[in-house]
Amino acid sequence: QVKLVESGGGSVQAGGSLRLTCTASGFPYVFQCLGWFRQAPGKEREEVGIIDRDGGAPLIDSVMGRFTFSKDYTQQNPLSLQLNNLKPDDPAIFYCATDTRGCAQARGAFESWGQGTKVTVSS
Repeated sequence: QVKLVESGGGSVQAGGSLRLTCTASGFPYVFQCLGWFRQAPGKEREEVGIIDRDGGAPLIDSVMGRFTFSKDYTQQNPLSLQLNNLKPDDPAIFYCATDTRGCAQARGAFESWGQGTKVTVSS
């Protein structure tokens, strides 16, 4: 069974940057679909963006131009998320998720999830 661990979260001032990394361990398998999600206080978890090995999916509008995916598809570090120009409404717990299926099947039901890393933004 795969274990995912997110890292890189922290507290920054508005306009600052963070780089989140998703590290995988456990039984090796091929990741087909990778994704980042976030959950802000008092809100439901939302998809930030997902990437299929054979293509990609756009990030949500609120982070376009500020967040960037980096996908390596390696077992140890399959996915990173660069957060730039963080805004006061970006604070959330960010989660990575992986799936052995393509994103069309994985969306809404990812197989593996990390525990999350917290991002705080001060104005």
